Amino acid sequence: MKRSHFFIPTQKEVPQDAEIVSHQIMIKGGYIRKTAAGIYTLLPIALKIQKKIENIIRKHMNAAGAYEIYMPVLSPAELWMETGRYQIYGKELMRIKDRHDRDFVLGPTHEEIVTDIVRKNIKSYKELPVCLYQIQTKFRDEVRPRFGIMRGREFTMKDAYSFDASPEKAVESYLKMEKAYNDIFSELELEYSEVEAQSGPIGGSTSKEFMVHASSGEDKILSCARCGYAANIEKAGAKYDNPDEPLKELAEAETRDKKSVEDVAAFMNMKPEKIIKTIIAKTEKGFRALLLRGDRELNTEKAKAALGLLEIVFATEAEIEKITKAPQGFSGPVGLEDIPVIADVSLQGLRNAAAGANKKDMHFLNVNAERDFRVEEYADIAFAKEGDACVKCGGELRSFSGIEVGHIFVLGTKYSKSMSARFLDENGKEQIYHMGCYGIGVGRTMASVIEQKYSQDKGMYWPSCIAPFDAEILVMNCKNEDAVKAGQALYEKMKAAGLDPVIDERNINAGIKFAESDLLGTPFRIVLGNRFLETGKYEVLKRKTFEKTEMTEEEVMALFG
Repeated sequence: MKRSHFFIPTQKEVPQDAEIVSHQIMIKGGYIRKTAAGIYTLLPIALKIQKKIENIIRKHMNAAGAYEIYMPVLSPAELWMETGRYQIYGKELMRIKDRHDRDFVLGPTHEEIVTDIVRKNIKSYKELPVCLYQIQTKFRDEVRPRFGIMRGREFTMKDAYSFDASPEKAVESYLKMEKAYNDIFSELELEYSEVEAQSGPIGGSTSKEFMVHASSGEDKILSCARCGYAANIEKAGAKYDNPDEPLKELAEAETRDKKSVEDVAAFMNMKPEKIIKTIIAKTEKGFRALLLRGDRELNTEKAKAALGLLEIVFATEAEIEKITKAPQGFSGPVGLEDIPVIADVSLQGLRNAAAGANKKDMHFLNVNAERDFRVEEYADIAFAKEGDACVKCGGELRSFSGIEVGHIFVLGTKYSKSMSARFLDENGKEQIYHMGCYGIGVGRTMASVIEQKYSQDKGMYWPSCIAPFDAEILVMNCKNEDAVKAGQALYEKMKAAGLDPVIDERNINAGIKFAESDLLGTPFRIVLGNRFLETGKYEVLKRKTFEKTEMTEEEVMALFG
């Protein structure tokens, strides 16, 4: 391909909303253009790269025994009503009506449609297991679309769904997909971690995320170097050690206008971890008192998963006062009889703590669970943090930022049960399918490569398996016929060898050529400059190592095997 004939509309300036490197490079380098908030057009370079990523995904999904299909973007609302997700998915679900006033959704994911396909077409255990996947456009009405194609309202996703006859077989399918994902991200030369995660609105009992290491990542991961444990911050647990000590007598203390943990701790000369923080929360099952150690914050995702809840919101000041008989800031578990009390696991074994006394300007001292108040359930409902002890081995947890590019789930029977998706087992009895689902953000993966491989000083590097071209030939002096002929000859020789090179034969400033070459990021940049005219050797930049070498034509061709 000749650079002068290829549509790569580079630009010098980037919009103010381009906050991260991938968004900036994709705008400057002519990869994408914005159509509306969270909606982008992929230009030729980005589309070439995305198609290569898709083909790598296909290769490993097919090798794992999955079959590619293509489901409709529009999904009848009735299917979503069967599972209940139409009502609970939230505002991210794009709902539309057709001309006959029938309700549809633009699919953010396709559990309902694929379950409907399988329940209508697979009737016997002999046809199991089956795993179906697609690579397709998805829609989620993000409240704040940002970061270019990293978090858009319209995006490309690979989603797969497995159907098995038993929980054990479902885990086998899950492990096959786990291996396929590791193979995909390894082939893409990404540095990533596989971490435990919350299942969220998708549901299911087990899930893992694949996180690309990047300082710009929105997700925080806690990991243990000692045992390898790693989890998303919304899932990560920690091990707590509260020292044993003799119980002291319950006492009251006046704490006028001291409402926050920090104020109470300073006033009483106590550490925050010796204070019980009481949160009055409203759920679909009624009000709950959620107890946390003073140095902890409520993790609503963990709490919902642990307590089997769909929604947790903080009670209003009026609701708090009605339940506790005290203003906000003085709530505590002692004497709180009318609502269930749930305590975070960090409070197990905590002795002689301080807590609100359910009286204005008053706190209790030497509060002890079971003696002074009853805990209905201990559950992991708080955020773990860097420096905590690993829940697996007790080693120290460290944090890093990551970009979620893949997510795999063991779904169980959440969808098959609600949609009555059944098959006949070997005894002729009806059974419910056990399912799994597996997603990869294709465009997000492309952006993640930029986040990890771009260097401000050295430019972009695309791994050879997904690079837009195998090599870029730069003819620096296009007025020199010998240089132009040599560049064209090398270009034709590469094409004849089955390679996909691009030649920049434009008669423009050399600085512009190098700058645009750094944005394009092919694995090899081959320069025909003054040194070539003197020695007949090409200056070759290997972008993976950023090593520059002078090479003959034969040595250049040997780079490609």
